Amino acid sequence: MLLTIDVGNTQIVLGIFDVEELVGHWRLTTTDRTEDEMRWEVIGVLALDGFSQGDIKGVAVSSVVPAVTTTLRNVAPTLTNGGDVVVVEPGTKTGMPILIDNPREVGADRIVNALAARERHGAPAIVVDFGTSTNFDVVGSDGAYIGGVIAPGLELSTNALTAGTAALRGVEFTPPRSPIGKGTVEAIQSGALYGHSGLVDGIVQRITGELDSKPVVIATGGLSSTIVPHCRLVDITDEYLTLEGLRLIYELNRE
Repeated sequence: MLLTIDVGNTQIVLGIFDVEELVGHWRLTTTDRTEDEMRWEVIGVLALDGFSQGDIKGVAVSSVVPAVTTTLRNVAPTLTNGGDVVVVEPGTKTGMPILIDNPREVGADRIVNALAARERHGAPAIVVDFGTSTNFDVVGSDGAYIGGVIAPGLELSTNALTAGTAALRGVEFTPPRSPIGKGTVEAIQSGALYGHSGLVDGIVQRITGELDSKPVVIATGGLSSTIVPHCRLVDITDEYLTLEGLRLIYELNRE
């Protein structure tokens, strides 16, 4: 089986594939861990659903947190019993042309998402990844990665609002009774949910205007289920798109 690990700024998402089928997935908080802690925590979450270290024949990693990347680069070979380890970085084969000014600066997760979107849903495509930031990644009609947009994420922007004001406080991200809030909590909920969904629709509309044909718009990431119901221009939710992209890149790079 293949273990895939996607490290974001807030969460680490793990998935295990039996050939092409995702048969298990888990989320951890992104924190500093020693190599021993990382190894045993990964083995522990696998065991929760009946998987063991002996099941792992390969590991694929994407990470936007350099310290965790280094830890996993050292830990992954100890998990595979001699199997292949692929860490997505500049020089990793993706089968996707990257047509931006400096291809080396694109986050690994963004390329992984774009590749998976193209292979699973076609091109042109826009991937909206709802995480610490809300990332928009664009695949042109020829299948190349052509750029994207980075916006503050829902939780990040709402936390900044409450941290920067004396009287406002954190709220649950649930829809208010009306877009016109009848109290402070509902007013913040309306601004957070409808404001962020409006941001998504507005950016998607502008990107679409730059393309030569209508793209498929795919949402992914941990907050997708919270925001997508309030968006008008998202076509598909594919929560584990990044893990599928890691599987595809692993197959391209295994020895």
